[in-house]
Amino acid sequence: MQKVKILFVCGAGLGSSFACQMAAEDVLKKIGVEAKLDHSDISSAVSNKPDIIMTALNFQKQFEKFSIDPKQTTIIYLKNIVSKQEIEEKIVPVLQEKGVLA
Repeated sequence: MQKVKILFVCGAGLGSSFACQMAAEDVLKKIGVEAKLDHSDISSAVSNKPDIIMTALNFQKQFEKFSIDPKQTTIIYLKNIVSKQEIEEKIVPVLQEKGVLA
C-alpha cells in the first residue's frame, strides 16, 4: 500500500500546522507508521486530496463550508494541536479504518 498522505492545516499554513506536523511525526514514529506529511493553509487544503487532514478544532466551521468526500479524506479536529496524546488517540482509529495500522 502506498503511504498515507496526512495534511496539517492552519489559517496561514505556516506556524501551527507545522508545529502539529512535528508532534504527529513523533506519534507516527512511535506507532510505526510511515506517512507522507505536509502542511498547508485552509484554502489550499481541499485541493491536495489528502487521506487525513489534521487541524485545530477552531477551524471546523470553515471546513464545513467545503465539500470534502469523507470516504476519501478524514478530518481530525484537535483541541490541542501539539498534544501527542490527543494526536495518538485520534489518529490510531483513523489509520486502522484506512487499513494502514493493524
